[in-house]
Amino acid sequence: MVERLPVKISGEELIKAVAKRRRKIKLLAIEYKGGKCQICGYNKYPGAFNLHHIYGDKSFGIGDKCILVCANCHREIEAGITQPSEEIRNGKTR
Repeated sequence: MVERLPVKISGEELIKAVAKRRRKIKLLAIEYKGGKCQICGYNKYPGAFNLHHIYGDKSFGIGDKCILVCANCHREIEAGITQPSEEIRNGKTR
C-alpha cells in the first residue's frame, strides 16, 4: 500500500487550479459543440459562450444534454424571448 503524503496548498492556489481546469473543460465543450452559437452562429470570442442545459437539470453534464449559445441568446432563452428549435434541442445540428 502506498502512503500518501499530505499536500499543502493554499486556498488561492486551489481556486486558481480549479478555474484553470474549468476554462480547459469549457474550451473542449465549445470545440465539441462546433465552436459557434447554435442559435445565431456567433463565433468570435470563446468567453462569450454559455452551455444551456436543455432540460434545466445541471446534474446531467455537458454531452448532448446542452446546447452552445452566445451570452445574448442564452439570456433571451432564459427570459423566454427565444427558444431553441426542436432540431437544435434534439442535437440534429452543431
